[in-house]
Amino acid sequence: MDDIHLFLAHAIQLEREAARHYEALTEQMKTAGNSEVEAFFRQMAGFSRKHLGEAMERGGFRTQPKLRPDQLRWPDGISPENAGWEGVDGFLDVLGALELALLAERRGHAFYAGIATVSNNIRVRQMAAEFAAEEAEHVAELEKLIDRVAAA
Repeated sequence: MDDIHLFLAHAIQLEREAARHYEALTEQMKTAGNSEVEAFFRQMAGFSRKHLGEAMERGGFRTQPKLRPDQLRWPDGISPENAGWEGVDGFLDVLGALELALLAERRGHAFYAGIATVSNNIRVRQMAAEFAAEEAEHVAELEKLIDRVAAA
């Protein structure tokens, strides 16, 4: 992916989906009565909305761009945030919610890292590497939280 605006449109969609998913997980943890994980998911939703805003600003978008099917460049044909997502229901426990979030963050990281290695546009490569680093931080935080929850 060499077009900066196309890259940012993908990032905006990915972050919008991430925010929605984290909001759903926040509500699930509220229902489950786990305030620590609820607060974590709320924070992650905030980070996703922040990243979405930053991508919109960098691209000069006034409204969220809509990608046509012929513009989509998702691995496996599906957004990294939507792969493996069947939604949240009453049967999703705390560990399952964390693992679902971890899967999405890992896929988001792989998406950005992949673009950072193959793009011919230095601006796209640099921005994708920056976004990949942010996703790697999210992966690390989720892994730590999963270890704590699993040990409890």
